[in-house]
Formats: sequence, structure tokens, C-alpha cells
Amino acid sequence: MAKKNSLELGRGIRALLSNMDTAVAENPTEVVRQLSSSVAMISTESIEVNPYQPRKEFDAISLQELSESIKTHGLVQPITVRRLNNTTYQLISGERRLRACRLAQINEIPAYIRLADNDQAMLELALVENIQREELNAIEISITYQRLMDECNLTHEMLSNRVGKQRSTVTNYLRLLKLSPDIQQALKKAQISMGHARALLGIEDIALQLTVFHQIMRENLSVRQVEDLIRNYSENQKKSNSTKKPLILSDDFRKVQDNLSNLFATKVALKRQTDGKGQIIISFSSESDLNRLLDIIEIH
Repeated sequence: MAKKNSLELGRGIRALLSNMDTAVAENPTEVVRQLSSSVAMISTESIEVNPYQPRKEFDAISLQELSESIKTHGLVQPITVRRLNNTTYQLISGERRLRACRLAQINEIPAYIRLADNDQAMLELALVENIQREELNAIEISITYQRLMDECNLTHEMLSNRVGKQRSTVTNYLRLLKLSPDIQQALKKAQISMGHARALLGIEDIALQLTVFHQIMRENLSVRQVEDLIRNYSENQKKSNSTKKPLILSDDFRKVQDNLSNLFATKVALKRQTDGKGQIIISFSSESDLNRLLDIIEIH
């Protein structure tokens, strides 16, 4: 029986999904192990959002940006779903990614599939075993770490104990998932190193981060050269900021700030610099609050 089941699992993820109930009945541990390291392409229409998902609002602008990125680079980090039956799945993690894919009108997306809540212990063991594989690249390790945290409810400390790595090492891997998709893809394909990626993570400005990344690719820069480049930028930025110190608002400008705050019914910050430039920063608390502010701006 075990031999038959092993052959069945070897036919691939599609064969496994089509005969899931039989495979689970014969060897649930092996099924979880197989699913933990396999990505299935499933229809976005077959995925139900978890009704207990605490997050209800998503920033429209960042969602659109993610959608455009996915159109260009594909979905780098698969979502995770729970199998309900042969045709339906329930989302466990990745609702923002799912929404962005639907916005991009992508019909099939990559997903990790869970059986049920009670497979957590088996899943944790399987994911830890996956990390031990030498052929995993940095992004695959990062995604697996994130899955352990999201799906097995592990803290950074618990995760570091499970995988036998220092907490700082685990944190550095997790931070890689904050890089833009094209940088992640380059790291995945070994076009840049972990050292390059860590250096790029030190740049908060996404546009500059991508500029430096493209320079790395174009000029084949070493990690030391990238670190020097970023250091020079940081020093120049500090010099630039020192010549543009914000001014203390005069009574007239403070009155303007208060009037704007009353108009928008929210906090408004008016900032001026010695060179005459400045900013008006209008705060909003949610997507609906942003829409309210946009309505006011259009009226006026």
C-alpha cells in the first residue's frame, strides 16, 4: 500500500490534488510533505476569502502598484490556501496578493495548499525539513520562513530555534521579501548575492533602490562598491538636508495650517524650508477617509 501511494504522489501535484482524499487516507504525513514543497496553479475564482480575516481595508494605490508589478514579474511569493473540497479553497494568507492578481485579471495563481488546521504539526516539520535542502535559494528560504511564521504562528525567536539559526539571520532572510519583485528575481537567479540584497535593503527610497540595483546589474558592482555607493549617497543627502532646515512657522502660516486642518477635519502639517520650498501633509486614517478628503479637494 505504501509503495502504491508513493508512486501516486510522484505523478505530480495535479495528480495528487485530483485524488487527494485517497492519498490523505493512506498517508497524510506524506501528503503534507508533498504539498509543503509544491506550488499548484489554481483558479482565483475557486478561492474564498477567510471570513475571520482581521484586515478589511487595503490601500488602493499600493494595491494597484502591486498589481502592475505582478503583471510584469509574476507573483513571486505564492499565497496559501486551505483545501475545502476538490474545487474550492479558503485563503489562509496572502489576501493582498490575491486582490492584486484579481485586479490584474490573472485567472490562475501559484498557491501552497493546506489540508486542514490539524495538519499544522506535520506542516511545521515538513517546512523545517525543506529548509535543510541545500538547493534552496535565498528567496525560497525567505518564503519558507515567512510561511512558518504565518501558518504555524511562530515568533522570530521560536522560528530561529526551530531552524537552528541565529535570530538575526532569520530576520535578514525575512527582510528580503520587502525588496521589489525584480530584485527578488535577480537574487533568486543568483544574479546578485545576499550581500548585494542586504545593502539594497538599507535604502528606504524605492526609486533609488531600483536605480542602484540596475547599476549593479549594468556595471557588475561588488558588494563593497555598492556599500560605498550607498554611503556616498547618504552623506550627500545629509549635506543636502542640512542646507534645507525647516523654518518655524510664522503666525500667518500657522493660521493657514489651522484653516486647512479645519477644512479637511484632520491633521495638516505645513512645512517650509530656508530655500522657499515646502510641503503640505494631509493625514488620513483609512481608505474611506482618503476618499472623503479627495471629495473635498475636488469640490474646492
